Amino acid sequence: MTPIHVKRSALKNHLLATCLAALVGMATTFSGTVFAQAWPTKPVRMIVPFPAGSTPDVIARHLADRLGIGWGQPVLVDNRPGAGGIPGMTALVRAPNDGYTIGFIPASVLTLTPELYKNPQFNADTDITPVASIGTSPMMVVVNQSSDIKSMADLIKTAKAQPGKITFAASQLNSVPHLSGEMLGKAMNAPMLIVPYTGTPQAVTALLTNEVVVLIDGMAALVPNVKAGKLRALAVMSKERLPGFEAVPAAAELISGIESIGWFSIFAPAGAPAGVVEQINRDVNKIVVAPDVVAKFAELGVYPKTGTPKALGDFVTEQRTLWKKVVTDLKLQPQ
Repeated sequence: MTPIHVKRSALKNHLLATCLAALVGMATTFSGTVFAQAWPTKPVRMIVPFPAGSTPDVIARHLADRLGIGWGQPVLVDNRPGAGGIPGMTALVRAPNDGYTIGFIPASVLTLTPELYKNPQFNADTDITPVASIGTSPMMVVVNQSSDIKSMADLIKTAKAQPGKITFAASQLNSVPHLSGEMLGKAMNAPMLIVPYTGTPQAVTALLTNEVVVLIDGMAALVPNVKAGKLRALAVMSKERLPGFEAVPAAAELISGIESIGWFSIFAPAGAPAGVVEQINRDVNKIVVAPDVVAKFAELGVYPKTGTPKALGDFVTEQRTLWKKVVTDLKLQPQ
């Protein structure tokens, strides 16, 4: 007969092993939760490679405020404008890849800068990690409300009558607004004269003071002045008219196939922790479809775009191919 104390010892050992196994399983699950909750434990820096008040900055600051509330840590916007976004991208790719530095990157920085600068100082394929899509914002063609140009048809007629003399403002050289203007001029068979500015606010001021005839930029920066009656929207450079702006024609209604859409996205330095990337992606996806954010974006002419980090990477690859063709067609040379 087995002594009773031996049975009790075996039972005790069995219970102990069972408890340890359960604790190990709990620890594995709990560790993932703790990681998600442990980040961020300090402020997060969001680099914006455009000046304060520009289209990207307006959207970035709205997003930063919402993320900061959700994370319980401030998200500090760090504007690094100029040179096609190179200063901002340089700061981003050289930052520690611990998830505490992210970049709010507009389309032109990843699609045009690598094509139009001989030494962009970053590699879009290897130096950054796709994190989250934010939204899209078609280019809008506007004139001063006092202009004699009342419609897109008027602009085409006027540009053809004065080839190379109609001035159009762009927020930066080698930006999506700049190339959109070049693209539009070519499509009209009447090139316009680019007048570059250091940012969207300066370009808007130039149009409001009649320094230039036309301005092309993302809707986010132009809609407030359009709604205030200071600027007249001639067209949006999308294939179709847009929700909330049904009265504004699509440029494609008069010029077949023309389209130019800006977009905004979040990237991190290469090698950023996968868990942090997933958390930011998940949180951003929730924010951009929140009803109040959708309404705010709609006021600015920005349309939310969600998706996985991989989907963002694939989208950027497609966009880079598209704009590379535009650069080639316009015979632009890297500077």
